[in-house]
Amino acid sequence: MPLPFEISLDLALGGPGAIPKSSYDAALKEAGAALAWLKTQKLELFDIVDRTDDIAAAQAVADQWKDNSSDIAVLGIGGSSLGGQALKAIAKAGHKPRVTFHDNPDPWSWQQSMAGFDLKTTRFIVISKSGGTAETLFQAITAADAIEKAGGGKYLKHHFAAITEPKKSVLADFADSMGAPKLDHPLGIGGRYSVLSMVGVLPALLMDLDVVKLRAGARAVRDSVLNAPSVAHATPAAGAALHHALAKEGKLTHTVMWNYADRLKTLAAWWQQLWAESLGKDGKGTSPIGAVGPVDQHSQLQLFRDGPNDALYTVIAPDTKGQGLAAPADRSRALGLDYLVGKTMGDLIAAEAKASAETLSRNRRPVRQIRLPVIDEYSIGALMMHFMLETILMGRLMGVDPFDQPGVEESKVLTRKYLAE
Repeated sequence: MPLPFEISLDLALGGPGAIPKSSYDAALKEAGAALAWLKTQKLELFDIVDRTDDIAAAQAVADQWKDNSSDIAVLGIGGSSLGGQALKAIAKAGHKPRVTFHDNPDPWSWQQSMAGFDLKTTRFIVISKSGGTAETLFQAITAADAIEKAGGGKYLKHHFAAITEPKKSVLADFADSMGAPKLDHPLGIGGRYSVLSMVGVLPALLMDLDVVKLRAGARAVRDSVLNAPSVAHATPAAGAALHHALAKEGKLTHTVMWNYADRLKTLAAWWQQLWAESLGKDGKGTSPIGAVGPVDQHSQLQLFRDGPNDALYTVIAPDTKGQGLAAPADRSRALGLDYLVGKTMGDLIAAEAKASAETLSRNRRPVRQIRLPVIDEYSIGALMMHFMLETILMGRLMGVDPFDQPGVEESKVLTRKYLAE
């Protein structure tokens, strides 16, 4: 199936801020070796997009909850939440039941959320790959306690579903203690790579999103990479090569995702964890930065344009021309806004996305442009697979393991130590 986006490296390779062609060609050759390595890997991430059995299992839970729930609270942190949040951004507003994500266990926010739920009609999806995530478990046991205190103890199994690895864990024991459904988190997919698995599928179904279409978009990218006629045609490999070339030139300490749509704002948050946790190791890595449309033209652009020249800028622009409300002609002319006559708000956004990319390029900043004709499940699934594969390949080029997270594990150990004290 065709890819739902177009990626242009023209400004990065041919603009005023272009890297030397010899540097990119050398990096592309290394990326070719990394791509050959990737093709030999038995990644469950590749296989998950072909499955349907797990969708059926998730649908069974969703069907039980949809008609008799006011709220679905998704409890999870990091990769157990950010992918779902990115999917929520493309769901229709006002869908029922209301799906909310509670990833940061701020004591005041969580207490306020619990106070606002109708505990008779609120369900909780508890997500932890290991089954031992302290923050998520704390939320889950306090939610269960609140339901019991409200007199609903014998109905707990109807209020919870757990997504965790199919093995013994605290979360598995929690679900078993009340007879609540358990759905399998894939053993071979890390949390930050898990959005296409049950972790994203169950919340997506409850938000009336088409998860078959989501996986189809991801599958299109997977297939295009595995069957690419050359490394330059494998878009994640070309993107990794671009980053790697800049890094070897000493011009990459940051990488920026600049999205020109509110529906892509949480995609950047998901990507930031993916990039940072996968690649920030052994004194290596680049800091990921998210930016949003015209908002950051009025704030971060100043730094991007005139600050240190040490970043790659990826501008993602949906097709907005002709979209949205039109400027009223008479009032626009009366106010001296003749340039807005006959224009829609979408025309303004399209012009600003182009202007930002060209402003950066003219000031010798490397810019990659992604044109996204449609924002839907297919295109988001494709973008997610693209960035996951780009991250994995970048890890290979850097010589770091893109699948582990030793710094996160150290923090967890110390947290338990300090709680014990």
